[in-house]
Amino acid sequence: MTACDRPEAAHRSSRKGNELDVRVIELADAINGGHLLVFGAATNGCLVRLHSRCLYGDVLGFEDCDCGPELEAAMDLIQAEGAGVLVYLEQEGRGAGLSMKARGLGLGQRDNLDTFESYHRLGLNEDSRDYKVAANALAALGLDRVRLMTNNPDKVAALEEAHIEVVVVPLHTEPRSEAARHYLTAKRVKRHHLLPE
Repeated sequence: MTACDRPEAAHRSSRKGNELDVRVIELADAINGGHLLVFGAATNGCLVRLHSRCLYGDVLGFEDCDCGPELEAAMDLIQAEGAGVLVYLEQEGRGAGLSMKARGLGLGQRDNLDTFESYHRLGLNEDSRDYKVAANALAALGLDRVRLMTNNPDKVAALEEAHIEVVVVPLHTEPRSEAARHYLTAKRVKRHHLLPE
C-alpha cells in the first residue's frame, strides 16, 4: 500500500447526541507517546487537554481518582465549542505503568500512605511523566497559543518551554470517594496542582 492509498485517520463520530469531526495523529514515543485527537478546526486559542491514560478512571469507572471526570469534563468543553485537541498519552500511573500503580495503591491502603509516599517506598519517582513530545506535537500543528484544561503546573511549563502561550482553564471535579478526596489533597499539597482546598 502506498502512502497515497492510505486513508487519512479522520472520521466523524457521535458523542452525547452530537457529532464531532476527529483526526488522529500518532505520537510515536515508547515512553511518553500516545495520540493527538484533533476535533473540528483546532486553531490558535483552542481548548487543549493533555491527559495521561488511567485504565481505572477512564475506562472502568473506578472512583478513587479524578481522571475519568476530568477527561469527561474536558471532552464536554471541546464538544461545546466544536473544536479542540485531546492529547491522550500512554503514561499510566504517572509514568510507572499499571502494575506499579496497582502495587502503589495496595501499599498505600495497607500502610495508610498517599500515592506519592507509596511510590517513594517502591523506589519510584512521584511523577516520571514528560510532556515534551506532546508539546512539540501541538507546536507542529501550528498552535502557538492554547487554552490548556489542566490543574497541573508541569503541563503548563512544558507547553511554555515549547513557546506555546498558555491560558489555564482549571478542571475542578467533585471527588467521587474519600480516596479521591485524599488523592486531590495530596496532588495540591505535594505537586502544587491548582486545586481548591
